[in-house]
Amino acid sequence: MSWGLLAVAGVVVAAGGLLQGLIGFGLALVAVPLLALLDPALVPVPVLVIASAHAMMSLAREFTHVDWRGVGWAMLGRLPGTIVGIWIVDSLDPKSFGVVVGAAVLVCVLLSLISWRPQPTPGSLVTAGVASGSFGTATSIGGPMVALLYQNQAGPQVRATLAAFFTLGSVTSIIGLTSTGNVTVHQLWSGVLLIPFLVAGFLLSGPLRKRFDAKGIRTPTLIVSGVSAVVLIVRSALL
Repeated sequence: MSWGLLAVAGVVVAAGGLLQGLIGFGLALVAVPLLALLDPALVPVPVLVIASAHAMMSLAREFTHVDWRGVGWAMLGRLPGTIVGIWIVDSLDPKSFGVVVGAAVLVCVLLSLISWRPQPTPGSLVTAGVASGSFGTATSIGGPMVALLYQNQAGPQVRATLAAFFTLGSVTSIIGLTSTGNVTVHQLWSGVLLIPFLVAGFLLSGPLRKRFDAKGIRTPTLIVSGVSAVVLIVRSALL
């Protein structure tokens, strides 16, 4: 990456890391469409690298609040979903991939807006895990599917459980993509270069968690994500 691209991408990643540290998700939802607009090569592998790094930090911070039973059921679905995601990556050309990424963001924004209140039962967790594995591996956006099930739980449990699931899920997706030849050293290095920006956003979220209303942050996050997704779809369709 050029220094200019690194700086702009770094700001995007820092903002996404801050949001995810505050509300439990949002890193990929915000960063993916914007990074794909900057450089399509930044999706999905570099985002999966930074997502796994953020998840590990979040997990260390709130480890005692994890719902491990729920994580286990969700991972049961994540594994076959990962295979579907790899197939999507292998099957799409760059133009179609941009459209799929944008559409995935819009679906996740819609899921975040609906008033449906499902519960984290074994069946719903496995189903969400399959969807998360598919979207997460192909586009690095797999959080809202599982987050939807935990939206009525306490903040620490939501953040910790999603962090545990993201840690295992992102690593699983990276291993799966690597085994099928869809990961390059350049992509991994791009992700590593963005980690310092991620850490900055994560550290900033610590003292701000008790000062900001998660619901108030959630609305502008979804607006930015939705608009970016529409722009990405239009631009990809016109290529």
